[in-house]
Amino acid sequence: MFSKEQSKEIRQQFWIFFGKRYPRKWLLYNTGIKDVSLKFDFDTKKAIVAIESAANDEIGREYYFDKLISLKNMLLEDVSSELIFDKVYLLPSGKVVSRCYLLLENVSIHNKTTWPEVFDFFNTSMNKMENFYIEYKEYIAS
Repeated sequence: MFSKEQSKEIRQQFWIFFGKRYPRKWLLYNTGIKDVSLKFDFDTKKAIVAIESAANDEIGREYYFDKLISLKNMLLEDVSSELIFDKVYLLPSGKVVSRCYLLLENVSIHNKTTWPEVFDFFNTSMNKMENFYIEYKEYIAS
């Protein structure tokens, strides 16, 4: 078991090492659409690469989620057949978002031996997710 401070330090180390291994600027929050972002998430049980709508109202979240659903076949082909589409995804903070994501299980940010697998998962998956988003951004935004 790690203290909060130890856990925070390990998380910082992970992101520093990831940034050094893949030194590039990821799209993430700079999508050009206020309520849509691309996300990396890594905790003690799983790693996730996602495109999500965090609009404050259900209508806004559903609007962007429906856009992604309309592109589902292309997303599955261009990004991964393992994509998960979740209209109501509850974040640990209690906030509800709509999310299309890839999941890598049985990894832990506290277990440095799993980091190389997560580095590769993040790099490969986010590259595909970003490329897809860039190609279909105008449609998603309209």
